[in-house]
Amino acid sequence: MMKLPNMLLAAAVVSASVAYTAPAKANDQLAVSICEYIAADDKNRLRSKLKSSRVKIRNIFDAVKCNGNNMLRHAIESGAADAGEYIVKNLSKSSLADGADIAWAESNGHGGSPLIAVIKDRAGL
Repeated sequence: MMKLPNMLLAAAVVSASVAYTAPAKANDQLAVSICEYIAADDKNRLRSKLKSSRVKIRNIFDAVKCNGNNMLRHAIESGAADAGEYIVKNLSKSSLADGADIAWAESNGHGGSPLIAVIKDRAGL
């Protein structure tokens, strides 16, 4: 009798681990695609990927990291003006109001990026 509950427990653990890892891989692939589209400055494919995945930039902005940076800093670093402007327009004003991304850009040699003006305009700085 003791073997059956142990087998059921083991089966539950295995099935739970399989069910848990599948979404993580899908999320990782989504993040990779988003970062690639930003680096390529492909706003249309970025928008399409987000829409097909039913994800909003506001909801994933803090979670997705591209080369260690958030999506906006990745756009600035990649010179992706169109994709970066799309990101800025889909973020809340309050998330840009602290000016951290502007300060980061200026301190890392990206002060001439056209996205700086877009961020300032959106945030009201």
